[in-house]
Parts: sequence; structure tokens; C-alpha cells
Amino acid sequence: MSGGVVAWDVFGAGPPVVLVHGTPSWSYLWRNVVPALAGQFTVFVLDLPGYGDSPAPADGVASIATHASALVELLDLWELEAPAVAGHDIGGAIVLRAHLLQQRSFGRLALVDAVVLAPWITPTTRHIQAHLDVYRTMPNHIFEQITAAHIRTAVRRGLDADAFAAYQGRWQGVDGQAAYLNKVAHFREEDTREFEPMLGTIGIPVLILWGAEDAWLEPTLARRLGDLIPGSEVRLIPDAGHFSMEDAPADVARSLLEFFRF
Repeated sequence: MSGGVVAWDVFGAGPPVVLVHGTPSWSYLWRNVVPALAGQFTVFVLDLPGYGDSPAPADGVASIATHASALVELLDLWELEAPAVAGHDIGGAIVLRAHLLQQRSFGRLALVDAVVLAPWITPTTRHIQAHLDVYRTMPNHIFEQITAAHIRTAVRRGLDADAFAAYQGRWQGVDGQAAYLNKVAHFREEDTREFEPMLGTIGIPVLILWGAEDAWLEPTLARRLGDLIPGSEVRLIPDAGHFSMEDAPADVARSLLEFFRF
């Protein structure tokens, strides 16, 4: 990979499906969805550069735009011409940039609690961006309390101890703090504004899947997005937050399976 090493894995057999996580998560997010899909599809998962088991990009830039380029490189590596794809959070923006700005073909596209329409940077993240120097010099134990509180708001029903540790653990310690702040520093709403005017040109089937109790990206965004993408289907998942596959993994898996099977 031109930008560095990217961790990825593949499961099952059948037509290809690619699952792209968002922030501040990693491919672990899909663990309860993959088994259902892998019975009928070849499922590819990856950790975006700077997330999960993938080290930060060689140049340190971990933006939506650079992630989209990394995804396109991986699709070439996997020799996938028009796979079905699902993107969660910034993963939605990443797959849309790959499709609309880098002309990458997809067969079907699922946007799950997706970063698409600006403004999408949450108040917590915007505050961090405005005070990066303060957060970089903040004692690590205080910073960990802030990120822990933020991660807990991603779900409606709460995270069990193992799941919480899987997410929070990636941002612990001095190195974790630096990595977290580096990704936040590279969030740019211009990366989505560049393709927003092109949403009406999407000509493939699109499913918009959203937690009905998403506290990070309001569910009204799902309807707005549905109005902008011709022929798209909007589904709200009851009693689910932003990490909808944590709150309702069976509902997310079933919805994706039904959508990708056509």
C-alpha cells in the first residue's frame, strides 16, 4: 500500500461484500454482522490506516480523502471490480468518495449511520479540534476519561466490558492519545462537501440504515439523505444508537443480508 500497512481479513464464500468501519472504531465493529453475511458472501473487512491493527499512514495524514484512496488500492489488491459495500460513520463518506470522486464501481451500497451531509463533526470533536494543543498536553488519565465518556454515547443499550475495552483500549496510553488526536485533527467537512452535489447521480441500489436513537448523527439525516439519493431505501433501527451494530446486531445483519442478496 502506498500509504503504509493496512490490516484486513476475509470470511466466507460467495459474491464479494466489503465492510468499512468509521471512527473511533475499527473492524471489530462488524464482528456480530460478519457471520450472518459470510454464509452467503465473501466478506472483506479492514482497519483504516491509524485504526485498529493498522498503523498510522506513513505521512501521518488520516483524512477521509486519504482513506478513500487506501480503499481503492485495497479493492485493486483484492481484484474486486464492483463489490457490494457498506460504510459506517466516516466509512460512509469513504465509500462515497471512492464511488463518486474516484469512479470506483460498486454493485450495491449501504450507508449505516453515515457521515455524509455537513455539518457532521460532533460538538465534542469540534471542541477537541479547536483546542488540540490543550488536549495534546492533557494528562493521559484525564484524556482517557473524556474519550471513554464519548464512546459510551455511541450506543443506546450500553457496551459490555469486553466491547468497551476493545474500543477504548485502542486509544489508551500516551500513544493512543496521540493517535486519537491525530485522526481528529484531519477531520475535514470539505471532504464530504466535495461529493454532496453528486449524490443525485448515484445510479446503484442504496440502503440507508440508521439507529433511531443515534445521538451523534440525528436520524433526521437519514431521511434527508434518502431524499437526495434517487431510489434509495431508508430504514431506522429501533432502540439503536450510532453504533447500531452494537445495539442491534441481528437487525443490522438481517437488513444488510436482505439488501445484498438481490
